[in-house]
Amino acid sequence: MTIAADSTGLARAVEPSPSGASLRGLDEVNLLLAGALSGFGPYLAAFLAQQSWTQQNIGFVLTAGGFAGLLSQLPGGALLDVIRSKRVAVALGAGTVAAGALIIAIWPSFPLVLVALELQGITGGFLGLAIAAISLGLVGNAALAERLGRNQRFASMGGVLAAGLMGFIAYFLSYRAIFVVAAALVLPLLLALGRIQSSDIHFGRASCIPDHHGPSAPPRARLGSLWKTPGLLVFAGCVFLFQMANASMLPLAGEEFAYSKEAFSSLIVSALIMVPQIIVAIMAPWTGRQANTWGRRPLLLVGFAALPIRALVFAWTNDPIVLIVAQVLDGISGTMLGVLTALTIADLTSGTGRFNLAQGFVGTISGIGASLSTTLSGVVAGSLGRAAGFLGIAAVALAAVILLWLLMPETHPSK
Repeated sequence: MTIAADSTGLARAVEPSPSGASLRGLDEVNLLLAGALSGFGPYLAAFLAQQSWTQQNIGFVLTAGGFAGLLSQLPGGALLDVIRSKRVAVALGAGTVAAGALIIAIWPSFPLVLVALELQGITGGFLGLAIAAISLGLVGNAALAERLGRNQRFASMGGVLAAGLMGFIAYFLSYRAIFVVAAALVLPLLLALGRIQSSDIHFGRASCIPDHHGPSAPPRARLGSLWKTPGLLVFAGCVFLFQMANASMLPLAGEEFAYSKEAFSSLIVSALIMVPQIIVAIMAPWTGRQANTWGRRPLLLVGFAALPIRALVFAWTNDPIVLIVAQVLDGISGTMLGVLTALTIADLTSGTGRFNLAQGFVGTISGIGASLSTTLSGVVAGSLGRAAGFLGIAAVALAAVILLWLLMPETHPSK
């Protein structure tokens, strides 16, 4: 960041100027982190189903991992607002994810998988907050939309490459090998993290107070003021309903293919993961640019509206080709939410010094929705059939669209 003096002689921030090495390092971290996390979710559900786990037990451990993640969001966000070294937080989280993946690969018993998913849940969500904080600290609010779009592009590229690789690994070796590969990806991730220069991550800017300089902690708004921000509460409610609908869709589909003994189940699951990631990689930078032109709300509506349509397609058919094509809609939703969530929170918390805590709050609400999703959808599908499970998902997704349409304000400062 460059510093200039104004007419009074006081220092003021002009423009963030992170080094090229730091920006490239962040690209690589997003790429590799997505790969390391790609083994969890649909692949995990399919692996556990292959180990003769019941749908109820699979839903339980996924839910437990989700709850562990949501319990870490608020304290994790508050900690990120306080600590200077965001890179250390990412390194510790990545190491924990690797440990969880190895536990699943070597000892897939109920208690140990439960522990592994709790570890992964605690750090998996926290890592997303830390990456957003590093991004904001590097480039500032004005350039955050495009930076988040770039983050999503590299994360999606990592997801696509990992899904393709892991699908073939599962087909030619085993689902178990996926988790060994996921753990191994943490090593190059740590090397990439080291390329991000700590001096480029502005402490005040990383919590939405760009004018704060010096080693001391920036001043922050009272905690109570955050919970009295209507836009933040509405947005959290919308994300809750979205995740309550979205989180269980691919695990439910992956379980079905595994239980049906489909010969190409691992490749089908990989395709279901890869298609939306390809869409995100293509659309994310464009979305970041358009968020500054169109505003946040129109793009959020597009992303939210794609989910109920996709759920209806999944309820209508289990034809792998149709479901893979329908995953284009997941790519649209993933693009909009991936780019706009942190951006909207940054808009709503500008000048408060509570950006990361607000991220933790929205992440907690989102995690509650995701955790409930896997359990409730598993129960409905197990009792009433797959079509009923996906129809229930569609109804919740439509409620999210209606709430966003009626109550969510535009947050772009110039709109």
